Amino acid sequence: MTLDDLPGWLVGWCVDHLADEPVGVLFERRSLSAVFGLRLAGGRDVVLKAREDDGRAVSCVAAQGQLAERGFPCPRPLTPVVGVGALAVHAEESRAGGAPLRGDSPDVAVRYAAVFAWLMAELAEVTVAPPLPNPRWARWDHTDPGLWPAIDFLDERDQSTVPAYVAQTSARVRERMLATDLPCVLGHADFEAQNLRWHDGDIWAVHDWDSLAWQPEAALVGAASGAFASASPPSLAPIESSSAFLAAYQDLRGRRFTVEEQEIAWAASLWPAAHNARWEALHGDAPVSCEAVRAQATERLRRANA
Repeated sequence: MTLDDLPGWLVGWCVDHLADEPVGVLFERRSLSAVFGLRLAGGRDVVLKAREDDGRAVSCVAAQGQLAERGFPCPRPLTPVVGVGALAVHAEESRAGGAPLRGDSPDVAVRYAAVFAWLMAELAEVTVAPPLPNPRWARWDHTDPGLWPAIDFLDERDQSTVPAYVAQTSARVRERMLATDLPCVLGHADFEAQNLRWHDGDIWAVHDWDSLAWQPEAALVGAASGAFASASPPSLAPIESSSAFLAAYQDLRGRRFTVEEQEIAWAASLWPAAHNARWEALHGDAPVSCEAVRAQATERLRRANA
């Protein structure tokens, strides 16, 4: 990608808000957000993020900034969120380097749990407006009609391609989770291997702060325990690894979950995988999450009392 390929508003935005202009494009990634790695004329490397403005971005970036100030390894925002038409845009420092930590064994799970426990402890000291609505893959708490949150480009596809066991699992998970009245806290709802970088065995950077959510702690931890090993395509960690993640998290936080919290954690461990299984089926992708849900749902639902 070259400078000529950048959105028309971007160069002027950098001049206005960073007092510098881009002279090179380091990378571009597009998913829910458009992310541009840029080299500025003054020599700085920055990352610019633009996503549809659904009202979440201001809180997410504010929380990210507070975490960076507290010394947590995440990119420091360089600007607040700025509206550009229908987009919410901000810039952050480039925290390049490091490598993903691969694997889904219990030992790897414990290493990820330690980062998540640190992350949640720091977020407990952060004060922002709840970043609602929650990310769509974590939105079991939606108020839309039907089982799934309303997502137009998924809803318009042939729903008959979604295996019945995926829908049935999701319905049982959601019923169990909606029955809880545990208090909500701030947490990272896309805690996947692809969003973390490690260096010499230590965590170097946690990315994707657009994915903060406002849900019960047990639900956030449970979802992370199932998703921590996911890259592309995402899947579901082995049950014994999720168990190791949950145990390590509680040890590190110095508090044992109640029976209800344990059940909510196990229920939540299935929801992202079920969302991904539905995605696979609707897009005709290889059934990676579908097979993981098929293989593990019975035991995870049992532990969830769902």
